[in-house]
Amino acid sequence: MRVLVHGAAGYMGRHVVRMAGEGVCGASLGAAVDAFAGGQSGMVTTLAEAAPADVIIDFSHHTAVPGVLAYAVENNLPVVIATTGCTDEEKLAIVQAAKQVPVFFSANMSVGVALLCRLAKQTAALFPDADIEIVETHHNRKLDAPSGTALMIADAIRAVRPDAVNQCGRSGMAKRQKNEIGISAIRRGNIPGIHEVIVSTANQAITLKHEVYDRALFAEGALTAAAWLVQQPAGLYDMYSMLG
Repeated sequence: MRVLVHGAAGYMGRHVVRMAGEGVCGASLGAAVDAFAGGQSGMVTTLAEAAPADVIIDFSHHTAVPGVLAYAVENNLPVVIATTGCTDEEKLAIVQAAKQVPVFFSANMSVGVALLCRLAKQTAALFPDADIEIVETHHNRKLDAPSGTALMIADAIRAVRPDAVNQCGRSGMAKRQKNEIGISAIRRGNIPGIHEVIVSTANQAITLKHEVYDRALFAEGALTAAAWLVQQPAGLYDMYSMLG
């Protein structure tokens, strides 16, 4: 499986390049593309310069996603979109591309986070009147807040609480509404990612927590997704699709 890594000069992209070179998940490095590569050895700056590959892994910036999808469709390549912060318009482009090629799109490439989402959904269903708060903590360089993973957890909860609404941050003089899913974002230090889901009733609380120790976890997850995706027909897939 030859992998084209888009965003190869970024932190996550470099991890994918290294792991593909080591043969993780049966991968090999087909091409390393980054608009800001600046002549870095072994990298090119545009997709047009990329060597042939069997699948694309995108760890760049959400504004580059439409171009990556267009290239994937033009070359009939499966594509793993691991970039976060996509706008509604960019998400629509993902849906449209998935009608022609296999597209794997997840706000988080961790199997553990997918499990956290499932457990949060189950807990919310068991305690329908509980207050739910999501607290996410990331390094001080992260651009988007709340994190895509926090929003993914909230989406999972809304599957059993369709009237719930996200309350991102809290300030001022206002009582908590019963249908809120509170989401708080903390940015500090060099933390790869911590997500906590707190489900509270008047008499008890359940806290679910996933903590990342090394961001290489997400690169490994993206390669796992790519190896699975190359066997799939055109369509839109996520971590739950892969887990079954």
